[in-house]
Amino acid sequence: MSMLKSLCTAAAAVVLTLGFTLPAAQAAEPEMRRADNLDELMRLVRERALFETEVNREREREFIERRDEQRQMLENARRTRTQEEQRSERLETNFQENERLIGQLQEQLDSRLGTLRELFGVLQQVAGDTVSVFNGSIVSAQFPGRADEIQALAQRMGQATRLASIEEIEGLWIALQEQMTETGKVVRFPGTVIEVDGDRTETDIIRVGDFNLVADGKYVNFSPDTQSILALARQPSSRFQNTIRNLERASPGEIVQFAIDPTRGSLMSLLIQGKTIEERVHDGGPVGYTIIALGIIGVLIALWRFIDLMLISNNVRSQMKTPEEPNTNNPLGRVLKVYADNKNVGVETLELKLGEAILGETPKLNRGLGLVQVISVVSPLMGLLGTVIGMILTFQAITLFGTGDPQTMAGGISTALMTTVLGLVVAIPTVLLHAILSTRAKAVIHVLEEQSAGMIAEAAERSGRSLG
Repeated sequence: MSMLKSLCTAAAAVVLTLGFTLPAAQAAEPEMRRADNLDELMRLVRERALFETEVNREREREFIERRDEQRQMLENARRTRTQEEQRSERLETNFQENERLIGQLQEQLDSRLGTLRELFGVLQQVAGDTVSVFNGSIVSAQFPGRADEIQALAQRMGQATRLASIEEIEGLWIALQEQMTETGKVVRFPGTVIEVDGDRTETDIIRVGDFNLVADGKYVNFSPDTQSILALARQPSSRFQNTIRNLERASPGEIVQFAIDPTRGSLMSLLIQGKTIEERVHDGGPVGYTIIALGIIGVLIALWRFIDLMLISNNVRSQMKTPEEPNTNNPLGRVLKVYADNKNVGVETLELKLGEAILGETPKLNRGLGLVQVISVVSPLMGLLGTVIGMILTFQAITLFGTGDPQTMAGGISTALMTTVLGLVVAIPTVLLHAILSTRAKAVIHVLEEQSAGMIAEAAERSGRSLG
């Protein structure tokens, strides 16, 4: 009995499995029931077999009905493939024919062009060079954007099949002729100058050929990169700026002197990078400042003594005209006053008193000259001190950074050289001033000694007469 139940269960599972594999459209499938015995199971199996047989017949019928349709679709696909293959063969033939025709036409074009192709190659190169010349030319400051058309021509000629027309060649020729003409002119035109702080100033600009630009009494520079006019960070020395005034005041046709830069800005940029006298003085450092201070003190003392000695000399000359009326406002008058007060003493006593008076006047006449002389000697010594300090700084820079970069040594060398220069600049005039002042003081002392000797001789003569 248990075996019967197992067979029934297996058969039911088979039937259910077959039922799930059928399409969903088979809604009329007989309902599966549980078989209670073998006869019932046999009946169910037969019903299922009949149903599946009917389904398979229906499938065969549908397949036969669609077989002709599939055959027709296959024939259409084959016919389309044949047509496309024939079309591909025709296109391949046309392609090869076009390739052959292009080759013939290219050979014909090359043979007809001949050396003309070399001409257009040179023309393209000239157009490219012209663009570079125009972009870097100062003339472009007056005519901005004039290189755009030439640039477009050079780009068009870069194409293999593009040749320049007669009008384009003439345009390039005219542009070159205009460039040559404008480089020989001095013209004034309105423009915009970009200041150092970025501000823009509208003003009149003077263009001197292809060399320099001038605006508001100052040199300005043309930047090829930005195609704009830029103000210089600082101007060159006054001897160059004075020529700008000559140019701005010149009338049409007048020839004036003007400092031009044939390198179109390169020399000017180097010139303004040079240090001014003030900057060079600052390179001397503390030693240089000390030398300058000593020089100023020495010059002031020399000027004071020069004026004082000049006044003393004038008073002495005036006193020499009236020796009988001694005036105490000058050394000679004071010496004459001593003589007048001691006429009755002996010659030796008078000589001693006059010598004492002259000795008393000598320090007054030589006052300050010793300090000027000391400054004239100390200044070059301090310059030598600054030179030693500068060389020490230079060797320190070499020790730290090596000799690969000269700028690292420039500071010490500049200090060394500048202090030497300052020491000599102070020493030379102070030595000359000391010599001049010493000569004037000695001249006054000589007058005093000469007059004293005369007075002593006169006293000796008077004493001799009284003894005789």
